[in-house]
Amino acid sequence: MQRYEIVAIVLADLNEDDVTALIERIQTIITDRKGVVAKVDKWGKRHLAYEIKKQKDGYYFLIDFAGDGPIVTEIERNYKIDDRVLKFMTVKKEGATTAEGIEQEAAAAEAKRTQARAESEAGSSGEGKTINQIEKAPREAKPYIKKNFNKEEVPAKGE
Repeated sequence: MQRYEIVAIVLADLNEDDVTALIERIQTIITDRKGVVAKVDKWGKRHLAYEIKKQKDGYYFLIDFAGDGPIVTEIERNYKIDDRVLKFMTVKKEGATTAEGIEQEAAAAEAKRTQARAESEAGSSGEGKTINQIEKAPREAKPYIKKNFNKEEVPAKGE
């Protein structure tokens, strides 16, 4: 098995149910072909750097999975057919992986997310909130010296 990441941009005006259905269809393709889904990240609506198919905004999501080459070709075929998908990109990650390792990684990530949610809920109701700030050191500015030349001092191009 190889590890892959697929980032896709779909139409921004799709409702949440349509985006979820689109992601679930890809997850079904992966699992039906004996692949393993490691994680699905919904990045949300973002402004595009340039217009794609006359759209200025798009909904981004990432699917991280392990599988074989035919899985990737089937997903890309589905994305090319679907008019709701503006762009997509598939990246092959380093090294081969096992299904068990991916499942352990997914379980660990889910546990980390639930722990972070629990901490944020407990921290928001408490009185002693602390906010960490990163202080940036001021850049050392080099002084800009402007030289004024008289016509006699300016060297000619041929000299």
